[in-house]
Amino acid sequence: MTKRVFFVLLMLSSLLMGASAQEDAETMDRVNALPDPTDYTWETVVDGLDNPIYVTPAGDGSGRLFAVEQPGYVLVVEDGEINSTPFLDLSELLPRIVIQARYTEQGLLGLAFHPDFEENGLFFINYTNSDGHTVIARYAVSENNPNRADLLSAEEIMFYEQPLDNHNGGHLAFGPDRMLYIATGDGGGAGDPGLNGQNPATIHGALLRIDVDNDEAGYVVPDDNPFIETEGFLPEIWVFGLRNPWRFSFDRANGDLFIADVGQEMWEEINYLSADEAGGQNFGWNTYEGFDIYRAETEAVSEVTDPIVAYDHSEGCSVTGGYVYRGEAMPELNGVYIYGDYCNGNVFAAYLDENGDWQAELFMQTEFVISSFGEGENGELYLVDYKGGIYQLVLADDAV
Repeated sequence: MTKRVFFVLLMLSSLLMGASAQEDAETMDRVNALPDPTDYTWETVVDGLDNPIYVTPAGDGSGRLFAVEQPGYVLVVEDGEINSTPFLDLSELLPRIVIQARYTEQGLLGLAFHPDFEENGLFFINYTNSDGHTVIARYAVSENNPNRADLLSAEEIMFYEQPLDNHNGGHLAFGPDRMLYIATGDGGGAGDPGLNGQNPATIHGALLRIDVDNDEAGYVVPDDNPFIETEGFLPEIWVFGLRNPWRFSFDRANGDLFIADVGQEMWEEINYLSADEAGGQNFGWNTYEGFDIYRAETEAVSEVTDPIVAYDHSEGCSVTGGYVYRGEAMPELNGVYIYGDYCNGNVFAAYLDENGDWQAELFMQTEFVISSFGEGENGELYLVDYKGGIYQLVLADDAV
């Protein structure tokens, strides 16, 4: 591979699903070419937020969006307005540097609503505590107000120390299997000084998978996790060899997993795991960055799975993962994975062509500082601008 590689070919046979419904979805996903990007625009939903870092619905049919602010707030967005009272306020629990609005990779970083939130009112957060360490906690919504969390319901289900203040990962989401997935960074520092990426005995540099429904005290490790009986491997790990996974998502049509991993000196990458694969993949960091060897003296502990897409630092400097579009408003984008770059606002699109090969293209250039994307209950796509706004992708002709 050359240093200008922008995509890697994948065999069609590795992408075929067993069930007929999944096969139908895969057939729909073949894309001849991207539509004209000038047909689309990002329409403002709300602005004026303080370092927004994520947006998600609750999945309860209410149509509400929940905007996560890095300084420790979750805000409710309804009908294009931000509720005056936060849904959740954790600001007193966070490091002071976050509250001072200086650049940091700490703070309130992730939010995931339980698949049965409409019935049980439970949700989970990922944040950095005042000592700089990671806490995964479970909360419940207030019994008296659906737009307020019950602060007294807080229960810590996972805690782990961070050796440094960057590369905290922070995203968490429920998969189609109802398991909770948690992204962890490599522990920080340039080049993985702790050599955590290729150390599966550590919690760092991985995507974890836990079951939060079968233990009142916190969680259990699912019996089908790939390393549950492997000596020297942390049983919570689903995949590893990641530097700083900044947003991952599951394709709501077929369960495929996409992980955006922020690079070091040269490459930003998108890693992929089809829904019929059982986990255990090693994505290579810090032996590899993108398709290239990064540190030859660090031998990979297992066979390495290449990314499906990588772009070099002439195209951006910090990848932000997105979603496969599955909305109804723009069917011509069905099956296209939309992601972006934090540094320059570029929005990219990756898709399978008619031959089953991954292609990737620059889709739009924006002035946003893209801290995240989001997916609505109806599959429509949102973008979060770290400067304060949340936007929805719409047809330009339909923009207000």
